[in-house]
Amino acid sequence: MIRLARNRIRACLASWSTVCWTSRRARVTVAPREAWLLTDNKDVVARQLHIAPTTVRTHLQRVRAKYAAVGRPARSKAALVARAIQDGLIDIDDL
Repeated sequence: MIRLARNRIRACLASWSTVCWTSRRARVTVAPREAWLLTDNKDVVARQLHIAPTTVRTHLQRVRAKYAAVGRPARSKAALVARAIQDGLIDIDDL
């Protein structure tokens, strides 16, 4: 069972696809930077990455679009963070 899960994760990372299908629901694969954007507010993340807050907002919109594409919309940032935690993209301790 664990080997199957690892192979599934490796396959997703190897293809760098947007969607990884599990037995129950579609999981969204995002870049590590996109996942990291979810851990703090836009202004703090923008300062840390030396980018504009509007760029952070654009990245968040792309992550929302990925979730919407698999039928798991996240209309607020709180919903987006909840989805990312469900999918194991971020940990509750990262917040």
